[in-house]
Amino acid sequence: MKVGVILGITALLVLIHLWEWPKLKKYERKIKVVFFTLLTIGWLLAILLVLFPNMPGPSQLIDFIFKPFGKYWEIG
Repeated sequence: MKVGVILGITALLVLIHLWEWPKLKKYERKIKVVFFTLLTIGWLLAILLVLFPNMPGPSQLIDFIFKPFGKYWEIG
């Protein structure tokens, strides 16, 4: 079942790439690299969420990083 979802996500990203790439032909290489990088990061995150659905989100990462500093800035 997960293989089908992963293939579906991959197919959607390929369609996005095929749809947007002709529009990027007129731009320089930097824009194309950024587009491909963001598309790849999005694909990796989607696959990770399929494989590990209970994975912590970005807000939990921020809490983990800054929670030790909270005791220094408590009001009261």
